Amino acid sequence: MSSDLQVEDRPETEPKKPPRQILRHEIAEGTDALERSGVGLFLSGISAGLDIGFSLFLMAIARSLSDGTWSKPAEALLIANMYAVGFIFVVLGRSELFTEQTTLAVLPVLHGRASFAALARLWGIVFIANLIGAAAFAALAVNIGPALGIIEPRAFGTIARTVVEHPGPVIFGSAVLAGWLMGLLSWLVAAGRDTISQIVLVWLIAAVIGLAGLHHVVVGSVEVLAGLFSGQGITADQYGHFLLWATLGNAAGGTFFVAIIKYNSAIRGKHFG
Repeated sequence: MSSDLQVEDRPETEPKKPPRQILRHEIAEGTDALERSGVGLFLSGISAGLDIGFSLFLMAIARSLSDGTWSKPAEALLIANMYAVGFIFVVLGRSELFTEQTTLAVLPVLHGRASFAALARLWGIVFIANLIGAAAFAALAVNIGPALGIIEPRAFGTIARTVVEHPGPVIFGSAVLAGWLMGLLSWLVAAGRDTISQIVLVWLIAAVIGLAGLHHVVVGSVEVLAGLFSGQGITADQYGHFLLWATLGNAAGGTFFVAIIKYNSAIRGKHFG
């Protein structure tokens, strides 16, 4: 007796998004940001600067709790995971973060849908708003954390010194890598198909930035300003030094390594409409 084996049809796995589809999504996102009102951009930028401050807050708590009793690898991994939390809040909350816009807002310009003047407007508004939010959170953190007994003030100084105690070219190179990763984060989140996968991607990229100690201009601003405001020996000149090199590096990394390369790769792979 013969019989045919019957195999139930299984739903095919949803195909991966092709680069052209991701690029269309990113161009649309960037265009929406470029067309937002100045007030909308400013408020969203402040929100991002505030929300990302939770990275510093949790890092300072982790350092205060460990207080040198943990092994260096364990402490580094814990702090890297705390570093990622603020990014999850910002990216999933869809607030405007300067280092995301070094990629997103550049794409419509490359595609001829926006002008360099519009790009400069967006960058300027979001950058200033991010720094205002970062400064406000830093001031809040240095008052609330120690008052609650969950943060030792010296933790702010320790974190800030890891950010500022480098020559300018080193900060620039580190910030290029961080900007590259942030641009890649935006691209990968667009490729993600559900919230869980997006959270994992944001956590992965941000944890890499934190574990490697790369320079991110907005989180770094919260870190350095908290050290400055808490009287831990950090100076305004050190902050200015960090701010200059980190801004240039983040902008270069996100613009060149992701926006320009990904854009040209996608449109040359096949006809792009």
